[in-house]
Amino acid sequence: MRYDDIEYNECDEVYPPAEDTFLFIDNLEVKEDDKVLEIGVGTGIVSIKAAMSAKEVVGVDINKHAIKCAQENVKLNNIKNTTIIESDLFENIKEKFDLILFNTPYLPVTDDEHLDDDDYSKAWDGGADGRSVIDRFLKDAKKYLKDNGRIQLIQSSLSNNEKTLKYLNENGYVASIGAVEHQFFEDITLINAKLI
Repeated sequence: MRYDDIEYNECDEVYPPAEDTFLFIDNLEVKEDDKVLEIGVGTGIVSIKAAMSAKEVVGVDINKHAIKCAQENVKLNNIKNTTIIESDLFENIKEKFDLILFNTPYLPVTDDEHLDDDDYSKAWDGGADGRSVIDRFLKDAKKYLKDNGRIQLIQSSLSNNEKTLKYLNENGYVASIGAVEHQFFEDITLINAKLI
């Protein structure tokens, strides 16, 4: 499969690139000297696109299938400046980055629909209000950003964009909505934030 200048394969048990992925790729703001971290690397295509501009990229995922899939897609695109590792958010991250990317699990999921042991669902299961992973990410992200570091994250109008913007703007960032794509019953939103 192909998107933009990226060739990729989809993999079993891995969230396939969709409208939110493509919105992210189309709006990446990567500088050539950036050290970039992508949380929730999935098939790896956002990291691959970032790596075409950045100095270095680290992609992490909680899903072992995604790690393997992203590594294969990195190799397929002959990308040399990208490392893919297993990590639950920042769990296995020890360094700081210029830019952190995250297409968050943003769909509200009831207790009946919740699947703890399913790797695939972790890509979109945002808990009851769609914010369980987003809030964990926001709480820790600053520790992994260099001075003037930036965040780009994707979420949905279903998971309260205003709450994310409020948190960021009250906790040392300047944050705003950078792009929106309307989908059926929700807006997919790209939020840009910069440490001040």
